[in-house]
Amino acid sequence: MSELNDVYDFLDEVRIRPGMFLRRSSLLDLQSILYGYRVASEMHDGPSMTIFEHFGPFSEWLWPRLGMRYASPLGWAVEIERAAEAAGAPAVEMFFELLDEFRAEPVR
Repeated sequence: MSELNDVYDFLDEVRIRPGMFLRRSSLLDLQSILYGYRVASEMHDGPSMTIFEHFGPFSEWLWPRLGMRYASPLGWAVEIERAAEAAGAPAVEMFFELLDEFRAEPVR
């Protein structure tokens, strides 16, 4: 694994080898890993990383993309998995497509 400078570097590693990080390609596993990443970052005086929090920037950006008027109490991982199942697409691939769109937009 190459040197990781931020959460996006980590996610690039997951994108390359999702099976190494995620059991059964579960986005719930990814959501848990990202929560742990945030906690570890804060414990080691790293930058606060709230991007993937339940009501964080990614989630707020995501709801309208999934046709939702309100935030889901179930969180972004469950809702992307539901959307992927409805579309007949792999959830991990859909997550990374959505992440690419999110990152391409101007900084919030």
